[in-house]
Amino acid sequence: MIKKNIVLINRELSWLAFNDRVLQEAEDKTVPLIERLKFLGIYSNNRDEFFRVRVATLKRVVKHQKKAEELMGENPIRLLDKIQKAVIAQQEKFERTYQNIIRDLKKHNISIVNEKQLTPIQGAFVKDYFREKVKSSLFPIMLENTPAFPYLKDRLGYLIIKLGRNDISKKSKYAIVEVPTDNISRFLVLPKDKDKSFIMLLDDVIRFCLDDVFQNFEYDYIEAYNIKLTRDAEIDIDADLSKSFVEKISKGLKARKKGQPVRLVYDSEITPGMLDFIMKKVKLGKDDNPIPGGRYHNFKDFISFPNVGHPDLSYKKISALKHPDLKDQLSIIKVIKKKDVLLTYPYQSFDHIIDLLREASIDPKVQNIKITLYRVAKNSNIVKALINALKNGKEVTAVIELQARFDEEANIYWSDKLQEEGANVIYGVPGLKVHSKMFLITRKESGAINQYAHIGTGNFNGDTSKVYTDHTLLTSDKQITDEVEKVFNFYSDNFKGGTYKHLLVSPFFMRKRLIQLINKEIQNAKARKPASITLKLNNLVDADMIRKLYEASSEGVQIKLIVRGICSLVAGVKGLSENIQAISIVDKYLEHSRVFIFHNNGEEKYFISSADWMTRNLDHRSEVAVPIYDKNVQKELRNIIDTLWLDNTKARILGAQQDNEYRKPKGKLKIRAQEEIFNLLKLKRN
Repeated sequence: MIKKNIVLINRELSWLAFNDRVLQEAEDKTVPLIERLKFLGIYSNNRDEFFRVRVATLKRVVKHQKKAEELMGENPIRLLDKIQKAVIAQQEKFERTYQNIIRDLKKHNISIVNEKQLTPIQGAFVKDYFREKVKSSLFPIMLENTPAFPYLKDRLGYLIIKLGRNDISKKSKYAIVEVPTDNISRFLVLPKDKDKSFIMLLDDVIRFCLDDVFQNFEYDYIEAYNIKLTRDAEIDIDADLSKSFVEKISKGLKARKKGQPVRLVYDSEITPGMLDFIMKKVKLGKDDNPIPGGRYHNFKDFISFPNVGHPDLSYKKISALKHPDLKDQLSIIKVIKKKDVLLTYPYQSFDHIIDLLREASIDPKVQNIKITLYRVAKNSNIVKALINALKNGKEVTAVIELQARFDEEANIYWSDKLQEEGANVIYGVPGLKVHSKMFLITRKESGAINQYAHIGTGNFNGDTSKVYTDHTLLTSDKQITDEVEKVFNFYSDNFKGGTYKHLLVSPFFMRKRLIQLINKEIQNAKARKPASITLKLNNLVDADMIRKLYEASSEGVQIKLIVRGICSLVAGVKGLSENIQAISIVDKYLEHSRVFIFHNNGEEKYFISSADWMTRNLDHRSEVAVPIYDKNVQKELRNIIDTLWLDNTKARILGAQQDNEYRKPKGKLKIRAQEEIFNLLKLKRN
């Protein structure tokens, strides 16, 4: 047995190691240049969310330091210090990487220019653009005229401006202005000069035209520095019983916009006096994560950096494949009636799901559709199909999770739209987040009721399906559909928990069943039978599940882990986890699917799931893992997982040092799993 106090990597530090893998993609010279800039944007966006959620939580619990240390296993103040050091080190790497990319872009005749590098012709173009498009969106605040420092919005960039005087007897003036990226592109493409292209950031467009903005003031010089504030993103739910849940969430969203500051990022060139002034005004101390940065912040905008050069500077866009069983079919329902279908995104088309719901919406035999919605696209074809079903007289039940972080407003909007059309909208389950990815179509066929289910690993979101790797099982297997119906009954009536023989459902049975499956492998290993476990997860954090994996390893069970994000388990430690190997893959697409495979003495058990192995997923969310019974689908899933495991191009070894060492090819054959999987599925199509 494994001792109670087990070896674990802190989840926050493991997450920082994951984001460093994203930064590695930006450093990687084999990655197309524009994609490297996009990875800087992804890194920046990830880090914003980390501070808004994880660091904000740590700062909250510091007040209860002793209790927090018992729960977390680490002093929160010391942990915040480790985070600060790691983030500053990564920021330095970030700036070096950005400058290297800028130099490499110049080799391809693409220059990012600032306000001091414009030719007269470019300057005139920028002035015209500013007056036509930008000036009307600028609202500077003169700081000496306001009794309190203006409120700085979360995650938006600002220019702090000094209107300086050379004569010390005359007072300099200070102002602040928001960089209006909500309604103006961050990037201005300037006219080409022969074969050379030029791009200017909106920040520098404003800097160049500050004389237009402050023409009524006397000054000898202008200085402008970029700053950005990150705020606590936690939503506090009002306990007022007289308010509806929607009202409470809406009130919490308004309060979140004024959350406590948790980080200030500033231009490292800023004068010390101006920095001190800002820190005092936003009520941040030196212990509150001030991060020195470069000239620009909010690199999340670089996810949309325009490619004005050769197409090879970006990844070649692939056309999503039609599934071989669905590509020439008029009715997807008829296909699912005969066999199970596994869809794998983004390699295969998410349009199949839209087509299936559209078919159900007009099929006279379909009686009702039930669906869970966690994060949907901004312009959701899924919701449009559901509204069409309502207009065609179908019953629609939508379980909408209003507490899907950062998607709360969108989910309130879509719930209103569905209710207006007559849908039965259920706002999750009290005390649980509904994170399962399911829908159920009920159809009356020749007097009998038949059902068709979707159970997947990813959201019903056509946008993310193009960049997230996920799996969907479409099935009419009554063993599965009956239990999916039970889960929806639980959402309608929380007293109907139900029992499940096939689905693994949290928070009721998933943890228990997973432990039983691991125990079976342990028993087989003790009996000198083959025993193995393969897990693909986004995050592996739960201490009890890690303890169980350590126990399995110590008994000889061979364990392979593919973990994209946080991995608190330490692989390869003699006497503890020497039979565990762990890798992480960060590449063109975000690895999002969860797959569990247990050897089971040769009768392998396969599951795909919405759940990671985190305490919140297993104990505090409604999650579903579905078994894969169809042998052909099992084989397809096994081929995909085996291909991921063989990756020696984008796979990093997860070890105690968290140094993200790339797995090196043992021979000459280089395997890049995401490309290989697309080719596998393409061959299958043919």
